[in-house]
Order: sequence, then structure tokens, then C-alpha cells
Amino acid sequence: MMFNKRYYYLIRVQYLGYRFHGWQKQPQLKTVQLMIERTLKYILGDQSFKTLAAGRTDAMVSAEEAAFELFLDDRPLNDLEEFLALFNHNLPQDIRTLSINEVDENFNIIKHSKVKEYLYLFAQGSKFHPFCAPIMTTILEELDIEVMKEGAALFQGKHNFKTYCYKPTNNGMYNREIINCELVENTEITASFFPENTYLFRVKGKGFGRNQIRLMMGALIKLGRSEITLDYIRQSLKPDSTEVMDYMAPASGLILNKIEFD
Repeated sequence: MMFNKRYYYLIRVQYLGYRFHGWQKQPQLKTVQLMIERTLKYILGDQSFKTLAAGRTDAMVSAEEAAFELFLDDRPLNDLEEFLALFNHNLPQDIRTLSINEVDENFNIIKHSKVKEYLYLFAQGSKFHPFCAPIMTTILEELDIEVMKEGAALFQGKHNFKTYCYKPTNNGMYNREIINCELVENTEITASFFPENTYLFRVKGKGFGRNQIRLMMGALIKLGRSEITLDYIRQSLKPDSTEVMDYMAPASGLILNKIEFD
């Protein structure tokens, strides 16, 4: 039996998630992984490869900077810059690769310690330009932004996030730490068709539960509508909380902003 030498690459990528059913390949659905692997197959020809992502984004979620590992059998890439240019030339318009680095066999994109930062982009109080729809959520009624800022700060630190996990079981990992959590005026992502005032919910941590950030954002929207209180959020983060957050913010406002590997 011939021994196949394997080569490992870390590729950073950005994409607009609006027309994709998330990252992970699924039968009969257009996903980011499907388009990336289809493009790789085209440019690598008969060379055997596989991909593994650092995190699977949901349908309609975008990424300013995501990452995946490329495993190549038999022969390495000769020229990384040339490969990147060819890759981008053949990818669809709403996916772009940013960088490629060779890593060694000890690097494991899933197990390797990493910090992820997500942004949730929103505006409130009116109906805005339809071009905003792919990356920004519009809440039609006026929200109390100041109380929402206070609410966002409550999520920072070590808490029980079971309330903010979609369909939690009794044996999941819900005690997690959020390194940074804030709601601020948005100055990072701009466009001429954006409304005058837009906002960012920024969340940074090592790991998140299923739909956790959208459920946290859902709680902040309810807080801004005076449907819940700051004390509700405090209680919902306690170890013995049995609360269930019943409102999930729409997917299209969520952006994976960056991934930092240790």
C-alpha cells in the first residue's frame, strides 16, 4: 500500500450568507462549503482533498472573516499566492478568500484554541432601504437603545447560558464565558444606503451554544421594547434558571467578524 503524504493549509475566507443555507454541505441545498469544494475540485483536478471549518454558520449568516482547513494529499501547493488568485477567480461573487498559510499536522482547526467575535448589525424605528436586508436587521418600532446597552453588558463574564441555547438538553455545556459583550453605535460597517443611525451588538468568546447570539440579541430586542426587564436577564443567567428565550433575532443581521487562533 502506498503511503500518501498529506499537506495542511489554513485558509481565511469572507462571504455574504444571504443566499446560502449556511456553511455545512446539505443535500439539494446551496451552502458555502458546497461552493468552496466545487471550486477546489475544479482548480485541483484529480487531486484528493478535504475541508474542515472552524465553525459552521447558519443559513443567511455572513462572515467578515471565517476560516477552514484544507487537507491535500500527495503533493503540496507550489505557489500559495498564485493558488489564492486562481481560487478567487473561480469562486462566486459572494465568497472571497483572504489568505492562505501552510500549517503542520499538529494544527487541528476544530480542537485548536480560538476566540470568535460576532457582530449583530441592526437599525430601528422605520423601514429602511431594501439593500440593507442581507446584512442588517430592521426593527420597525422604536427601541430603548440605552437600556439595551445595559442589558448587553450583563452577558459579559461567566454565566449559565442555557436560556440562550436553542432546544437545550440536560447534558449540554451551558456554563461559558463571554470575554467581551457590548452594544454600541455602528461605525465599523458602513454603506451609503444605510440609515443614519445603526447599531452593533458585539460578542466575543471561545465557544457558543446553538443560536446563542441570536437568542441573546432577541432578549435585547425584547428589552428595548419593554417586554422584559434588566432583572429578567440577570435572573436568566443564574445557574438554576429555567427560563426559555422565546424570541430569536433574524439570521441575516449576524456576522462572524473574526477568528483568532492561539
